[in-house]
Amino acid sequence: MPAPHAGEVVPGLWDVLIVGAGPAGLSAALTLGRSRRRVLLLDGGPTRNASVSAGHGLLTRDGISPENLKAAALADLEPYDVTVRGDSAREVRRAGECFDVRVGGAWQRTRVLVFATGVRDILPPVPGLRERWGQGVFHCPYCDGWEHEGRALAVYGSGQAAHHLALTVRAWSDRVTLLCDGEPCLTPEQALDLERVGVTVRTQPVRRVSGGPLEDAPVCVSFVGAPPLQVDAVFLAPEQQGGSHLPAALGCALDEKGRVTVNDDQETSVPGVFAIGDMTGAPQYVVQAAAAGMHAAQMINTRLIHAAVHALGAAFHKSPQDEGARDPDSRDE
Repeated sequence: MPAPHAGEVVPGLWDVLIVGAGPAGLSAALTLGRSRRRVLLLDGGPTRNASVSAGHGLLTRDGISPENLKAAALADLEPYDVTVRGDSAREVRRAGECFDVRVGGAWQRTRVLVFATGVRDILPPVPGLRERWGQGVFHCPYCDGWEHEGRALAVYGSGQAAHHLALTVRAWSDRVTLLCDGEPCLTPEQALDLERVGVTVRTQPVRRVSGGPLEDAPVCVSFVGAPPLQVDAVFLAPEQQGGSHLPAALGCALDEKGRVTVNDDQETSVPGVFAIGDMTGAPQYVVQAAAAGMHAAQMINTRLIHAAVHALGAAFHKSPQDEGARDPDSRDE
């Protein structure tokens, strides 16, 4: 990558361009801004958890709304050389040692490119389910289980994923029902597992989901040819797809699930291009996305420091007593 000097401004060139302003992208922008890097952060829209009333499990911010969390994170960036634009990246291309990103009608050039575009949840086509996503229908019991502990809960799905999720949700309540929605749901061994822990299984096709916080009522699951079920919340593990086609278009390698593959530094198979957060297949928690953003930012800044030092004819030479030791980097902090 082109060698920068910390604090140096090259007209028309960003040190780092970050696509996506969720917890991962915001965290990376903060660390890079505090490292005197010139950063462009593209905030192309609401975060994946925008429909949730409150997020949980984030140290010192348990129960904060996603809207307030994002507003606080954006305010944290104000003292630094981080430009936030409410736009999406439309196209990317390599430009020698740099990268060009089309934002609106103009191209932006950057030394380093970071994707933080997350994933999209593909919900089952059950009427009423999408409208209650984050409002009575949830993905993660670690995020939303405590608020419904001990109450009647449902898990939607079939096969191994639903079996595992039902056994997990059982830790928050002993009143759990698995909704198979007419699918061949379980192996005999899986059915016996659920019977032993007291999870009820309903195989009737689901007609619709109603009620919930949107209607100030219990969540009501209606079935075809069977009585309805009232619960406090429904949990499901939806299918997902990447939040952007741009990493693949640039040549970044994907895994069998379509997630962007990265190394220990969060770098993709394309040198100089990094990916962070949910889009890499990492555990999908706010705190872990933020940690990945900070880690990637440290790795990027370390490389920029080394490039600048080498461009000036200097190097990180070792003392005689340190021969054989690895070069210092941000992991030493």
